Amino acid sequence: RVFRLRERLRNLAPRSGGIRRVHVVGAGTMGGDIAAWCALRGLSVTLQDRAQQYVEPALARARDLFEKRLRAPGAAEEAMARIVVDLEATRIDSADVVIEAIVENVEAKSSLFRSLEPRLRPDALIATNTSSIELEKLAGSLQHPGRFLGLHFFNPVASLPLVEVIRGRDTASEAVQRALSFVTSIGKLPLPCRSAPGFLVNRLLTPYMLEALAAHADGHAFETIDASAKRFGMPVGPIELADRVGLDVALHVADLLSEVIVARPSDLLREKVARGELGAKTRRGFYAYGKDGKAIKDRSAAKPTPELADRLILPLVNEAVACLTEGIVADADLLDAGVIFGTGFAPFRGGPIHYAQERGPAAVVAKLESLARQYGTRFTPHAGWRALSHET
Repeated sequence: RVFRLRERLRNLAPRSGGIRRVHVVGAGTMGGDIAAWCALRGLSVTLQDRAQQYVEPALARARDLFEKRLRAPGAAEEAMARIVVDLEATRIDSADVVIEAIVENVEAKSSLFRSLEPRLRPDALIATNTSSIELEKLAGSLQHPGRFLGLHFFNPVASLPLVEVIRGRDTASEAVQRALSFVTSIGKLPLPCRSAPGFLVNRLLTPYMLEALAAHADGHAFETIDASAKRFGMPVGPIELADRVGLDVALHVADLLSEVIVARPSDLLREKVARGELGAKTRRGFYAYGKDGKAIKDRSAAKPTPELADRLILPLVNEAVACLTEGIVADADLLDAGVIFGTGFAPFRGGPIHYAQERGPAAVVAKLESLARQYGTRFTPHAGWRALSHET
C-alpha cells in the first residue's frame, strides 16, 4: 500500500515543469537547505539574505550535503558552483520560481513580496515555505496572485520526502501543475493541499503533540509517552518530536491553529519557550541533549500501555477525519500518503484513515467518546466519522 501511495504522488505531474532557475529568499535552516537540495538536483540557485554572514552557515551545510551525496570526482564542487549568493536579488529576473523562507510573520512576508514581484518575469512562480499561514493572508500583497502558492518543505529537507503544494483561493491551476512538476523534478513527493491553517501535516501533528503534554500533566513521564508512540509505530515520540521541531515553532503553530483545533498549548510549553529552552537546538527542551545531539532519557520510566497510545494517536486520527471532511486534500489516500511521508506515521498501518477503517470507524468513535468523557471535549468525534462509517 505504501508503495502505491508513493507512486501516486510521484505521478501527479510530469517531471518536465520547465523550472531550471530557483531564487531562495532566506538562508536559515529551511531556506538554505532548500537551496542546497535544488542545487544537488542540478538546478541553478541564487540565495538571498540580509548579509553574507547569514548565508555562510547555509553554504557550509550545502557543502556537507554535496560531499556526502555526490561521490564522483568534482561533483561536489560543481554543485557548489550552482549556488550563487545574491544579497541584492540582482539575478531574480532570471528565476523560474522564487521561494520565500523567511520568518513566520505575515507583514514581513507581505512586504518582501511587494518588493520582489515587480522585478520578476511575468511567468515566474512565487512560492512561500510557510508552515502554517493561510495563503489568503499573504496573497493580498501581490498584483498577480494567480502565480502565488505554497511550497512547504519539511525539516530536515534532505531526509523528508514530502512537499505540501498549497493552492490558495486565487492560485491558477497552471501554477499548481508547474509546482507539482517542479517538486517531482527535484526528487520530492508533492502533496496538493487547499490553503487552511496548518495545511495537512501540522494540522494533524499539533493535537498529537499537545495531547502528549496533557498526558504528562496527568503524571505520565516523557519517556513513557514517547515509548508508547514508538510502540504504536511512530518513528519518534511526540515529546522528542516537539523538541526536534523547536518548542518556539511548536507553540507558534499551536497558537495559529487555535481557531480550528480544540486542544490548547500547556503552561509548561509556554514556560519552556519563555526560558529559552527551545529543544534540541538549544540542547534543552523537555529533554536535555548531549554533545552527540541525542536526548538524555530516564530508562527507569514506567512501561507504556495501549490506553496511553490511544490517547496520543486518536486525536491525530480524529483530526485526519476533520481534514478529509473539509477537503484539505482531495481524498483519503492522498491524506494517508501525506501523513506517512510527511510525519513518518507508522507505515505498516497504512495511514490514519486506513488505520481507522481497519480498526473499524464505530470502534474508533466509541473509544473517542470514552476518552472525551474521561479527559474532555478535545476528544469529541468529528462529524465526518458518519460519512467514513457509511463508506466502510
